[in-house]
Amino acid sequence: MELIETTENLQSGVAQDVSAFSEWLAALPEKIYNAIPEIIAAVCIIVIGFFISKLAGKLLIKIMQKNKVDESVHHFLKSMLVVSMRIVFVLFALSALGFDISSFAAALGAAGITAGLGLQGLISQFASGIEIMFNKPFRAGDFIELENISGKVEEIHFMNTTLLTIDNKRIVVPNSHITSNNLINYTAQKQRRIDFNFSIGYNDDIALAKEVIRKAVEASPHVLNDPKPVIAVGAHGESSITIAALVWCKSENYWAAFYDMQERVKLDFDKAGINIPYNQLDVHITQN
Repeated sequence: MELIETTENLQSGVAQDVSAFSEWLAALPEKIYNAIPEIIAAVCIIVIGFFISKLAGKLLIKIMQKNKVDESVHHFLKSMLVVSMRIVFVLFALSALGFDISSFAAALGAAGITAGLGLQGLISQFASGIEIMFNKPFRAGDFIELENISGKVEEIHFMNTTLLTIDNKRIVVPNSHITSNNLINYTAQKQRRIDFNFSIGYNDDIALAKEVIRKAVEASPHVLNDPKPVIAVGAHGESSITIAALVWCKSENYWAAFYDMQERVKLDFDKAGINIPYNQLDVHITQN
């Protein structure tokens, strides 16, 4: 008896479901017809949105080319922009069809916040990499100094920058560390000034010492005549007079000019009989 009742209940439920589905199917054409304006609006939003996102991608490429951004990042940044814009337009299209996207947007936002908190360090480095590539505080081949680190820029990536030190050590620096600290770019300008300080004794001829330095400057192949070098008395020390020589050279010749001038001035001082003071210790022996 119970089996018969169960069977009848199942048959009744199936019949109700079939009836409900038939009613929904019969009303479907009318629903579609009534929703035609919303469907057209959604399609227009998607078509126009995809077209606008494509134009935005091309515009971004032109902006990056104008600002001489590294070509290796062009496709990546363009893809990020285009995909993000198309997701937004698809959400607008769903909203036009009557879908409630608030819950989806909230879930997407919550997922983004969670991911952002977990990847905070990586996101910071990535953003710093983009900042470096757009602002260009340095380029590959520049010699930079960052706190106690200095070297020639070998590679610039999204997450880090690679330097080669003077003694050929490879240093990988996180980009977030670079953008959050003071940075010196020694090769950003075509010319650099070298400040020399040469010491002479108080009994030596200042005019002669300045003339010797001037001739050494003129003889050096790495020192520029323009801007004009400055040679003058820099200071009166406890045991010497300092002659300052401010000369200019091409940035790539900085160390060649520095070493050349140091050697030339010492040899020319010796020829001219100019004394270079140095610390001495006098020992006096007395006999009782």
